[in-house]
Amino acid sequence: MSTPPAAPGLRPLTLTRWDAVRGAAADGDVAAVEEPLEVRLGGRSLAVLMRTPGHDRELALGFLITEGILTGVDDVLDLVACAEGDAGKGNVLDAVLAPGVGVDWDRLQRHTFASSSCGLCGKATIEAVRTRCAPLRAPLRPDPAVLVQLPQRLREAQASFAATGAVHASGLFSRSGELDVLREDVGRHNALDKVVGWAAASGRLPLDDRILLVSGRVSFELMQKALAAGIPCVAGISAPTSLAVDFARESGQTLVGFLRGDRLNVYAGTLDR
Repeated sequence: MSTPPAAPGLRPLTLTRWDAVRGAAADGDVAAVEEPLEVRLGGRSLAVLMRTPGHDRELALGFLITEGILTGVDDVLDLVACAEGDAGKGNVLDAVLAPGVGVDWDRLQRHTFASSSCGLCGKATIEAVRTRCAPLRAPLRPDPAVLVQLPQRLREAQASFAATGAVHASGLFSRSGELDVLREDVGRHNALDKVVGWAAASGRLPLDDRILLVSGRVSFELMQKALAAGIPCVAGISAPTSLAVDFARESGQTLVGFLRGDRLNVYAGTLDR
């Protein structure tokens, strides 16, 4: 029996493999870690995200920005790891707000728990989310010859998926197809928030000349989060939802789905040929 070594966000485990020819045998494997991350604002609990540990500061910062709670990295002095309760595992981050930055807690429309697969949990109305971000003023028309190269580049960088098959990925690319950053997580929304948090911490927002590729389907909330970061083009390996298509057409974003091999579907916006 061989047990793969531990790595950030991965946990070695033992299991029994069975097939009709060889029968049962003990073996080793790795699983994607899923643990809660509590996000606080000024010591007050805001949300609990079920995520894969790693790049937690990016996740918290990206979440605060894409949910419209903060406007950017300048609103935060620091993200502090707390030491009580489950925070012994590093699972609580408190955002220390910059002087003069306030939060309207009565306006926040989210429950204090968000699962790793959560979409619009806790939002009062879809319309409240739909109207939070202004449409893009300058659309991006990506080159289809570039788009069809992106899935392979994304897959080659998905180390955790290769080990577990259990995580989503979001990759940010330039118009010419260079990979800026890739983040993986058990939650598709978390993976995107980590990308946005990385961009915010790097002083790169808004991402108005970048292409986002996600490893699965494209949901309404992924489009909304991408718009909050200024991303004009979102592509998915799988299909978009109907609400994602409607949102992209209203927001001026280019939306591509079923990006596989040398084929793709354009649901909103236009390509460069």
